[in-house]
Amino acid sequence: MSVQDYLDKHMLSRKIEDAVNAAVRAKIPDPILFISNHMKKAVSSVITKVKARQILDSRGIPTVEVELFTNKGVFRASVPCGDSTGMYEAVELRDGDKGTYLGNAVTKAVKNINEKISEALVGMDPTVQLQIDQAMIDLDKTEKKSELGANAILAVSIAACRAGAAEKEVPLYKHIADLSGKTNAIIPVPAFTVISGGKHSGNSLPVQDIMILPTGAGRFEEALQMGSETYHHLKAVVTEKYGANGCNVGEDGGFVPDISSVREGLDIVREAIGRTGYNDKIKIGIGVAATEFCIGTKYDLEFKSPNKSGQNFKSGEDMIQMYKDLCIDYPIASIEDPFDKEDWEHSKRFCSLGLCQVVGDDLLMSNPKRIERAIHESACNSLLLKINQIGTVTEAVDVVKMAKEAHWGVVVSQRFGETNDCFIADLAVALGAGQIKAGAPCRGERVAKYNQLLRIEQELGDQAVYAGEDWRL
Repeated sequence: MSVQDYLDKHMLSRKIEDAVNAAVRAKIPDPILFISNHMKKAVSSVITKVKARQILDSRGIPTVEVELFTNKGVFRASVPCGDSTGMYEAVELRDGDKGTYLGNAVTKAVKNINEKISEALVGMDPTVQLQIDQAMIDLDKTEKKSELGANAILAVSIAACRAGAAEKEVPLYKHIADLSGKTNAIIPVPAFTVISGGKHSGNSLPVQDIMILPTGAGRFEEALQMGSETYHHLKAVVTEKYGANGCNVGEDGGFVPDISSVREGLDIVREAIGRTGYNDKIKIGIGVAATEFCIGTKYDLEFKSPNKSGQNFKSGEDMIQMYKDLCIDYPIASIEDPFDKEDWEHSKRFCSLGLCQVVGDDLLMSNPKRIERAIHESACNSLLLKINQIGTVTEAVDVVKMAKEAHWGVVVSQRFGETNDCFIADLAVALGAGQIKAGAPCRGERVAKYNQLLRIEQELGDQAVYAGEDWRL
């Protein structure tokens, strides 16, 4: 083939001429760079390769990281990991060889990406998120993604989402908003973990965490300042009352003083808020995780105590009364998983009281069927979204739509095994979630999400809207 035939076949002369004319009109001082970028934009982006590796999460446990290649760049994503996997959520594929990482290695998931998923996705347009996610679901062929692993599928899904945003030359949150049909970006209220308990800490506090929500802030930047200042005042309170050892932190950065009751924890948090002067601007949330201490139909609030009195077993009705009393005595705006994951009746009764936001975590597990049932039975009024429980960006968008249509609140959540990937920050903004739970305002993998929200707010400028008092949008 002659040079002229080659030019004619690919219409290169016309394309080059268009690029030169564009450079002249723009009066660019560096025409070569301009023409190069102009030609690059004229090429449709496709996925050329997907490569995965095993990395460590914030607990030192293996997780999956992916690099997705297009002819316009390389896009990386890593997935969070839960402390345990519920029977209704997508399956996190691990090797199971106790001789390597105590059985937690993810080399099988990595291999599935490098050998199966990559081959299936090469040549696809990264902007068509639905088609990419569906291709992986079809390749897996199981209801809970147990063949390829939800950790493998999600890592690729997030990386593809980043590639799609780059192809459209828009921020990640804008691309996700486009995928979901949303037009207005909302900066969420952060639910900062300040006290850790439950099975993730060494104290005797039965509930999993106590959080603060700066709903009275005018901007996210101000909310982050409130959270940080309260956290450090709380550190001083804890030191005064429990000594320096009380300032050790749990897996998501909350302090773990030697307290045994919810009221004791709420008292020191309220004292810290009082020291900041933000009393009217900060609400309190409780992550109960009641499934962890439910025995039959009773709840053992001393399940961690070495010297059990045997007097602290509570019925579902007792728990409802306890929560009612706490909501009267403290500025509690949200209670997460107040009952066992199968205790639908007491969840419904408590939710019907309208005392606070009732968040479904273990109750729902981000599972569409469980969410549908909870909506129908009014068992809670807010979704805790953990994207690795469902496995793809598309499915995460869909369950948030379900929750929003039911006029629920939505809390986009971290996992205890986190990475520095801050995808959930963009996701929360894009979907107008109103709330994000990313841990304490300390530890790198936690503040990575909060710092990304600062960047997004700054980028939006005057268009930035902080959820604030409308946190349950």
